[in-house]
Amino acid sequence: MRLLNSLQPQAVLFDLDGTLVDSVPDLACAVDTAFTGLGFAAPGEDRVRGWVGNGALTLIERALADLLATDTVDPQLLQQAHQQFLFHYAVVNGKASRLYPGVADTLEHLQQQNIPMAVVTNKPIEFVPGLLSGLGIGQYFNVLVGGECTHEKKPSPQPLFYACRLLQVEPSMCLMVGDSKHDIKAAKAAGMSVVAVDYGYNHGEAIALSEPDLIVDCFSAVLSLIAA
Repeated sequence: MRLLNSLQPQAVLFDLDGTLVDSVPDLACAVDTAFTGLGFAAPGEDRVRGWVGNGALTLIERALADLLATDTVDPQLLQQAHQQFLFHYAVVNGKASRLYPGVADTLEHLQQQNIPMAVVTNKPIEFVPGLLSGLGIGQYFNVLVGGECTHEKKPSPQPLFYACRLLQVEPSMCLMVGDSKHDIKAAKAAGMSVVAVDYGYNHGEAIALSEPDLIVDCFSAVLSLIAA
């Protein structure tokens, strides 16, 4: 990786769900509660895990399309299910979510190196600060960018550019860390180096197919890369 082989990045941008936090237990709980309330079967955690990664609306659209065996979901039903999901997720957000191993220690060490950090997620921003603070890592981030903070979500580079403007750093001097092809596409379009973790949510696809600069199997490996 050209950036990490030459100097420390001016900032590190992290995806949230599937990178820092395993949030599927809470997401699945909210989906199940919303769907049973609408008269549908609860999809369950295993199926929800395969739908996560592009924001709440897309999660619900994928769930409905799967349950109804259709490629086109009625917009009114989608809106209704989405609103029900948001209501129930606000209740359970953070209750069963857990940090991946090594996350807290790695963020602490990066902060000690005075490296600015941001979260760039497709999750609605209203859920982000509480989730991070509840898991004890909110204090590490200078900037939080959620799904509606820019006109386009990842894989567009817009959210990454926005985070860089807030951090007052050049995108080419930043590192993106994520778990999905959308993170990798966004980083490449923004001119950033990108490290992918192999334990997250990528809809069953091998992360290597998206050709990140590097793949790591544990979050703490990020620290050794930057410190090298």
